[in-house]
Amino acid sequence: MTMKLEDARAFLAKAGKIEEIDLLVSDLNGILRGKRVPVATLDKVFSDGMKLPRSVLALDIWGEDVLENGLVWETGDSDGVCLPCGAGMVTVPWSVRPRAQMLLTMFNPDGSPFMVDPRQVLMRQVEKAKAMGLTPVVATELEFYLMNGDALETGRPRPPAAPESGYPLEVPQVYSMDELEEFSGVLTDIRDACDTQGVPGDTCIVENGPGQFEINLEHVPDPVLAADQAVLFKRIVRNVARRHNLHATFMPKPYGNQSGSGFHIHCSMLDKDGNNIFDDGTDAGSDILRHAVGGVLQLMRPSMLIFAPNLNGYRRFQAGTHAPTVACWGYENRTVSVRIPNGSHKARRFEHRVAGADANPYLVLAALIAGVLHGIENRIDPGPAVEGSAYERRSAENLLPSDWDWAIELFRDSPVLRDALGKDVHHVFRSIKWQERNKMARKVTDAEYASYLGVL
Repeated sequence: MTMKLEDARAFLAKAGKIEEIDLLVSDLNGILRGKRVPVATLDKVFSDGMKLPRSVLALDIWGEDVLENGLVWETGDSDGVCLPCGAGMVTVPWSVRPRAQMLLTMFNPDGSPFMVDPRQVLMRQVEKAKAMGLTPVVATELEFYLMNGDALETGRPRPPAAPESGYPLEVPQVYSMDELEEFSGVLTDIRDACDTQGVPGDTCIVENGPGQFEINLEHVPDPVLAADQAVLFKRIVRNVARRHNLHATFMPKPYGNQSGSGFHIHCSMLDKDGNNIFDDGTDAGSDILRHAVGGVLQLMRPSMLIFAPNLNGYRRFQAGTHAPTVACWGYENRTVSVRIPNGSHKARRFEHRVAGADANPYLVLAALIAGVLHGIENRIDPGPAVEGSAYERRSAENLLPSDWDWAIELFRDSPVLRDALGKDVHHVFRSIKWQERNKMARKVTDAEYASYLGVL
């Protein structure tokens, strides 16, 4: 889907007084970069695009250049051209000043796709599926924490008091309707903002941690649109929470002894006639479903750097925490990494339960679809479905990497994943994560000072 100038003009005419437009493009960390421009520049944005250095999409998590990625001095830090894309222009409901926003995607100056842009990387996988006569259908589930509004100021996360009654959130209250009601103000504003921006929010629940919530987005037969919606959803949650004097975070493990935040994806696959090829009329699902799962499992370990891109993410993967620790699958089993849910066979699908909430939605979906297509093309057998606890089924072959170094190594050494995603993004993303790893390795933590400074 590509937005047209006439659609943008029609939107502005209907919206009334819009003074500024936020032009947004996702970098490889899933952080939105871009510019805020006056509405009078709209025609120029469509005709000439927004110019940004291509290296901007390959910054590290602190926003610093990654000199080893080959996009800075080697190219003269040259510009790419960002053009409007996605579902279109939307208003920014949390803005005091009338403002709109629009997603863009980056091209090279010659008009070819810039294959380090994570949106373009995902589009490549969708186009490959289309060439095979297939359409992936996906739905995303994002978990996040609401915490006290001074979290960034103090540098420490702290659960907020319940907004209505003021009681402290000290213990998890999973699926609590009372706690959901306590936060109805901010959650209703999040839902309203989703409606305004065309993000199809569905079920909202209280999750396993104090102040932790999950909001599901609806199934859509367009993974690129689903990723757009997930990126915009994160922006909505953070900004609406701020208006309620709360801090929202998609950090995967903000509290060491509480539940982590995941990014779960439900996926099915349609043929050219709109039939779900994972459905064969049985509860087990089709052989193609098994092959798809086999491919996803085969690429899971090399893809862990995408699913858990940051140091903190590896704290999620602990036995007994509802986060998977091995590459395995099963029916209606929440200890496995790929779960086949119960329900109507017509909606037969799998749930991918590995990625953290901090992961880039475009890259996660690209890696996931690459695995599905790899499995279908090569008729990969996933092995037997796991029954009971998957935490007891660990082996050297299926154990998911438990630290950053291990994940970087597996990512680096996978020619299948490199060829699927493209060698450019494979090299650049690894360079980013290696720089971040090296910076973090030089930081001494408070826990180390508390443990060692006085006794050694």
